[in-house]
This record gives sequence, C-alpha cells and structure tokens, in this order.
Amino acid sequence: MAANRKLLAVAAACAAAVIGVTGCSSDSGDKDPFEGMSADKIADKASKASKDAGSFTMKGQMKQKGEVSNIEFAVAESGDCKGTMGSQKSGTAEFLSVGKVSYVKADDKFWEGQGGASTAELLKGRWVKSGSKEDSVCNRDDMFKSDKLKNLKREDDSEVDGKKVAVLTQKKGKETTTFYVAMEGKPYFLKVDNKGSDDPGSVTFGGYGKPVDVKAPPAKDVVDPEKLASGS
Repeated sequence: MAANRKLLAVAAACAAAVIGVTGCSSDSGDKDPFEGMSADKIADKASKASKDAGSFTMKGQMKQKGEVSNIEFAVAESGDCKGTMGSQKSGTAEFLSVGKVSYVKADDKFWEGQGGASTAELLKGRWVKSGSKEDSVCNRDDMFKSDKLKNLKREDDSEVDGKKVAVLTQKKGKETTTFYVAMEGKPYFLKVDNKGSDDPGSVTFGGYGKPVDVKAPPAKDVVDPEKLASGS
C-alpha cells in the first residue's frame, strides 16, 4: 500500500540521515579517548563498532515541507524494530518490522490523508502488511555506512545530557550535520543534528544493548493490501 511505503520511506530517511550509532570501548576520565585521531577516523571507528551495539533506541524530529514529524523507535539485536511516527497535521502511525515483514497501524487522521474517510474506517485499529524487507527502517547495513562520513571536522568538546562528547561536523553547501560522540565509556553517538537541508532534524540515542521485544501483531488484526486491492 502506498501509505505504508511512504511512512517507512520517511522513517528510513530520518534514520539514514543519522548515518551511525557507535559501540567500541574507550578510556574514561579526563583523557581524550580520541587523541591523535582525525574526525574521519573517529567516525569510521564509531560506524564500524555500531553494528556490534546490538539493540538501541532513537527519538527525534524531522521537518519536511514545513511540517514537523516526531519519530521514535527501538531496534532489537535481531534487527527487528518497532516505533511510532507522526505529526499534528498528518496524524500518527505505529510501525513494526519483524523478519521480512513490515506492518503499519495508524489513526484516522493519517488514513484519511491517504485514502479518505472510507479508508480510515476500513483500517481502523488494523495493521497493514508489507512483505518488502527493503521498506524496513531497521537495516543496520544502510544506517551505519561509514563511507558517507567523510571530510568531517572536530569542534570543541561539549556535553549532551551531562555527558562529555566529542563534536564532529560535516558541511555540504548550506547543510551542516553535527555528531555528538560520547567520550566516557563506549563512544556511542548520543545525538545528531542536521541543519540547512531540505529535511532538517535532530535525533538522540540511548538504550544501547538493552533488550527490545518486538512481536508481529495477531493475524486477525492484519490487513493484506493485495487482498484489499482485489476486493477479496
């Protein structure tokens, strides 16, 4: 269903903008764990280690065509994920990705914007199924591509929620992406900001390594879009 593809595509764009979530050990205290490393090297090590972080959570906002969308999701070690996404104008939707199948369930406002009142009534309280793994927002291979983290510059260190971070910036024309990397414990990305682009946004990360339980919805609550299209 087009609505399902659109939702997941926007969520994936938000996730892809993040580029990396990290996970490799470092020294604590006042010593700079990245001393002697270029900004690109810090990002490369972070991206490589991110796939070993297992589970994590992500929460943020993304602005598209003047509309602010909130997104929040959790990724399990298996690669499955669950979350919500929405805005005041377009409504809110939940999404699940389990194995090779993705599901979306949304409120009336969201479905009315996609197919009118009749679609909203038909899909009320039900999950719409998609069999394409390409729609998943949880693909770490796509999220953690270090080849996009090039030509970065390390700025002055800062803090995120009271935690000391190394600040890396990447500029492309009017667009600036800022990565905040933890300097104590494992060097996770704690926050990423993007400004000056067509789709600016900001995301924070947490819950690294903590269990995330993702289950497919009950079959009785699932709608197959192909059957809807055929009228069966």
